[in-house]
Amino acid sequence: MPERTTGQRPGGRSSRVVAAVYAAVGELVGEGVERLTFPLIAQRAGVAPTTLYRRWDDINALLEEATVGALTRDGEDVPDTGSLAGDLAAWADAVLADITRIERARYLRAMVSARTDLVTHCSVTERRAAQARAVIQRAEARGEPVPTETQVLDHLIAPLYYRVVFALPVDVADGQRLAEDVMAMVAGQRPATPPRPRH
Repeated sequence: MPERTTGQRPGGRSSRVVAAVYAAVGELVGEGVERLTFPLIAQRAGVAPTTLYRRWDDINALLEEATVGALTRDGEDVPDTGSLAGDLAAWADAVLADITRIERARYLRAMVSARTDLVTHCSVTERRAAQARAVIQRAEARGEPVPTETQVLDHLIAPLYYRVVFALPVDVADGQRLAEDVMAMVAGQRPATPPRPRH
């Protein structure tokens, strides 16, 4: 019996079918179709709808997998500018430049529109959370006061995605302002003291 997935890529799946399905999702989203279904995607991909039903649990699993592949890049590193303020500002610029591209924005909107149940996790969020941890840990190693991971996600990353998903105006100045807001949250905190090396 074929292996099913809920958003991760199991081994043994036909790469040709997966490539065709991903391409179909991209084409449909690029055309502005935001309500995606298995039959619609299957027709565009040139496969039987049963192929999709066998390989993915539901449209949520397929769309999340395709979206993660489109919206994230393996090995993507957060900027290292030498300071927390610089890292947050540069990271905001990079995220904003990526998700405001029309194909990225359409993918995000399609992912939200196609959801049919309560979302309990999102691989894109998990990737951004890992990047936030990297920024924070690097700042801690430099002895800087740092925000929490939640503060970075809630006050820097989430507002950027919110504006793009709901087609609200957003530009570089917004990213810079949000980064400054996060820095204001840690203002006045005592710098972290790096551990002394053991002799």
